Amino acid sequence: MKIGLLTCQRLPDLTPADQLLIPELAKHNIVAEAVIWDDPDVIWTDFDYLIFRNTWDYYEKESQFNLWLSTIKKLRIKTLNSIDIIEQNKHKFYLRDLQNQKFTIIPTVFIERTKALNLAGIIPSHWKKAVIKPAFSAGSYLTEVFEVANFEEINQKYQTIASEKELLLQEFKPEIETEGETSLIFFNKKFSHAINKKPAAGDFRIQVQFGGIYNAVSPSPEVIHQAQNIVNTFPHQLLYARVDGIIINNNLQLMEVECIEPDLYFNYSEGSIQRFVNSILKLIEEPKTSVS
Repeated sequence: MKIGLLTCQRLPDLTPADQLLIPELAKHNIVAEAVIWDDPDVIWTDFDYLIFRNTWDYYEKESQFNLWLSTIKKLRIKTLNSIDIIEQNKHKFYLRDLQNQKFTIIPTVFIERTKALNLAGIIPSHWKKAVIKPAFSAGSYLTEVFEVANFEEINQKYQTIASEKELLLQEFKPEIETEGETSLIFFNKKFSHAINKKPAAGDFRIQVQFGGIYNAVSPSPEVIHQAQNIVNTFPHQLLYARVDGIIINNNLQLMEVECIEPDLYFNYSEGSIQRFVNSILKLIEEPKTSVS
């Protein structure tokens, strides 16, 4: 069996953590190799499965990525996670669906494409600070945090973006600076491990490239149960899902459910690589499992 571990042009060999999947899969007589998702020379039918890992530029190439997804689907190549899940998860308006299912999300205003962006008319009056970002994005791409009193500057800055992309407007929670963001990671819908990410002093972005500080944590059973309920909303099999949120008074306020290309923080949890590979094996060995 041959598996393609999907990555991007700036990480042609995968991240160091994901590179560890190749020898681990080899122990099970599976040939795995890094493959750039938008490399025109790739013969996709050479692979039995494709696993999304470091496709960390898909949001910068929206049209191209959507076309590529359609191509893989037409070729009936099996993917983990499935194309159906990727298509559901790539646009963050899925948060509205989860909110309608009574899950607690960060207070959010969902902005459809518009040529007349008017933040003054949609920012709740009690908000002090807000975050604005495209619904099709990742890694703080085109993301701004701003004082609500300074909305006019942001309104002008995002006029063109709003005409091209749907946007999320979210209340800025000061707990992100003190408590940080917690990521709960699930393999095959089973909780594996969790980490906490705090931004550098004076910043709001928790990504390590912006100075974020990461630590392994053990969330309470109540918080794990809340995240599990979110993961259970997916009707299909999930090789992986990362539930990101802020924990306030032992309640998870959801920020995102990452099912496309999240960092799974293998290096923060002993045995996580093996648990991940075992989940791969279970899914590809179940003939009745639909994964594409």
